[in-house]
Amino acid sequence: MKNLFLSALLLLVQNQLCAQPKPSDTIHYSREKHFKNVRQLTFGADNAEAYWSFDGKNISFQSNNKNWDCNCDQIFYMPIAGMDLKSGKKPKLISTGMGRTTCAFFMPDGNSILYASTHLGGKDCPKDVEHTPGGKYLWPIYESYDIFVADKNGKIIKQLTRTPGYDAEATVSPIGDKIVFTSTRNGDLDLYVMDIDGKKVKQITNEIGYDGGAFFSPNGKKIVFRASRFKTDQEKKEYLDYLKQGLVAPTAMEIFTCNVDGTDLKQVTSLGKANWAPFYNHAGTKIIFSSNHKGKRGFEFNLFMVNEDGSNLEQITFDKVFDSFPMFSPDGKKLIFSSNRNNGGTRNTNLFVADWVD
Repeated sequence: MKNLFLSALLLLVQNQLCAQPKPSDTIHYSREKHFKNVRQLTFGADNAEAYWSFDGKNISFQSNNKNWDCNCDQIFYMPIAGMDLKSGKKPKLISTGMGRTTCAFFMPDGNSILYASTHLGGKDCPKDVEHTPGGKYLWPIYESYDIFVADKNGKIIKQLTRTPGYDAEATVSPIGDKIVFTSTRNGDLDLYVMDIDGKKVKQITNEIGYDGGAFFSPNGKKIVFRASRFKTDQEKKEYLDYLKQGLVAPTAMEIFTCNVDGTDLKQVTSLGKANWAPFYNHAGTKIIFSSNHKGKRGFEFNLFMVNEDGSNLEQITFDKVFDSFPMFSPDGKKLIFSSNRNNGGTRNTNLFVADWVD
């Protein structure tokens, strides 16, 4: 879902709804003028939410690749250069291999990785939502998710959350002092900030609706995130009814920003449909995100960029199925993202990295 996303965000469930695209060997569409030297990093299964280490040399990500002994999403890391997964190599497993995991993020020391996992709730993968043809698309909010820190050998060295309910979608400030995450500890899906050691937890969003997928600005002073807000009492009631069942329907979300303490909340997009996976550019002036607002079908997601004030919307990618989870490298010179491109007509979602051209 950011779990989502979505991880659990999530991308993987989203792909299950997609009609199979026609086979294509395209990894760089001609209209993608901001990309150069596009390179595919993974080859098969569902790979998503790849995030850079602070030094820009490694990435953490989640995958359900059965060839890597995954029954559902697990956390891996690998160097951004010099590892050929196409030849059958396997990246380093960081999570326990039990339960379901999501949203891994390197800690400032470069030697440990933050992620959320359900393994304390059971060694098996929690049950997915059963989708019915024509039914509403739903994400599960597993109450057994908690946030952990593990070393690069996979040994858990700290548990950061212990409050009952969903705790996940955690990311770290570029200045290394704070962590933002989503939690249901108050009965709603709200954003919280805590110190890097897990102390001094503070709730920073309060309006009814799903607030998640948050990232800090480059200077660590602001937060960008996706949120669902409601125009009618019926929409709000439906959201709360689903939440009581441990579910959320992420089909209507917009991008918001606020200060790190929750003040100065602003809505950036008003595009309709699902706008999510936002991330600041290196200068902290623009936001790149994934959206299906131009698609004729719900699963047609592309990357867009917009000024922080919501002006000058620009389409960045032109894949016909799914592009999401964009993240700039710490120096702003590269962008990593997940995509259905070049998957041979399967539902596989792979990781791609490109040089960024302003």
